[in-house]
Amino acid sequence: MPQISVAIAYTSGYGHTREFATSVAGGARSVAGTSVDLVDVATITDAGWSTLGSADAIIFGTPTYMGSASGAFHAFAEASSKPWMQRSWQDKLAAGFTNSGSMSGDKLHTLQYLALLAAQHGMHWISLGLLPGWNTTTASEHDDNRLGFYLGAGAQSWNDQGPDAAHKADLSTARHLGRRVATAGHIFAAGNSITTAGPVAID
Repeated sequence: MPQISVAIAYTSGYGHTREFATSVAGGARSVAGTSVDLVDVATITDAGWSTLGSADAIIFGTPTYMGSASGAFHAFAEASSKPWMQRSWQDKLAAGFTNSGSMSGDKLHTLQYLALLAAQHGMHWISLGLLPGWNTTTASEHDDNRLGFYLGAGAQSWNDQGPDAAHKADLSTARHLGRRVATAGHIFAAGNSITTAGPVAID
């Protein structure tokens, strides 16, 4: 099995989104042959940029503030113009997650923003790949994807509680996203290894 690397480029204002980033990382690490690095883009260094440049997949994560990504994440996105010009993230895999205090909180707009950022870099977006939970009378708030997002993972954290109160279903959904990206990364890497090996003879 080829080895792949996943980088999680995230920001966290009060620690809640960091909890979800850690769960995404745990999900990715659960796939054999996957190394994972967490990069806090609010304090990104040259080493952090290098980590993103060498990763096979980048998973973007940010709180949703006032209907979009945080200011720190927007600053990072603008600073990514250098790899954009160099096309150094071209054909990497990408995915995203976000968190807010409200059930909706306009998180979809943030996920769309993250997907558009990935598209501008020429990356391949990986969706959440889960049916919505908690949408019938027999369903539960403990279902994965309880908030019903498709584009990426959405989480909700009460504004008056700390990061340790992160909802277990949202943490589980975040782990699913990490596993899904890592699994896709291995499939992608295996396909690339066949392609770079030269033409395949077909009898």
